Amino acid sequence: MQTVTVNNKIFTSYISAEEIQQANERLSKEIAVDYTDKKPLFIAILNGSFMFASDLFKLINFPAEICFIKLASYKGTKSTGNVITSIGLDIDLHNRHVILLEDIIDTGKTLHSFLPQLIHMQPLSLKVCVLLHKPECTVNPVTIDYLGFSIPDRFVVGYGLDYDGFGRNLPEIYQLAD
Repeated sequence: MQTVTVNNKIFTSYISAEEIQQANERLSKEIAVDYTDKKPLFIAILNGSFMFASDLFKLINFPAEICFIKLASYKGTKSTGNVITSIGLDIDLHNRHVILLEDIIDTGKTLHSFLPQLIHMQPLSLKVCVLLHKPECTVNPVTIDYLGFSIPDRFVVGYGLDYDGFGRNLPEIYQLAD
């Protein structure tokens, strides 16, 4: 089993780059069924979703737009419980089909706090596409329309996910070693 060290913590390989690519291909096909003729706007939540958003968006083979918003609720390996909006949304969502791209949902606090703001902007439709979901951690339920992987309650890094800013550049996903 491959290991990496990020900020003096050891992580073991968990989801390979190939498995991530297969999930992205599957998700792009699922999204195409619902949105091929609708010119959706993808909203990617930074920083964690940048790799996921990029790789998934490259597989979208119909007219679509993408923009980014920065939300945060993590410090170290734990959620702070507070959602901070660092970069706001500057596109009108009224009468648009919107697909929100998120790297991971664990407690659900971030999206639970942010989704009402998007709904208030009156999009025609609003769907959530998530790479990773930790169902046993979810305190604030969020409807996930497109899901890459359900994972257990383990801290993960890589493929955009970080530990205090480090590890995002890893092409695979690693979990914190015991």
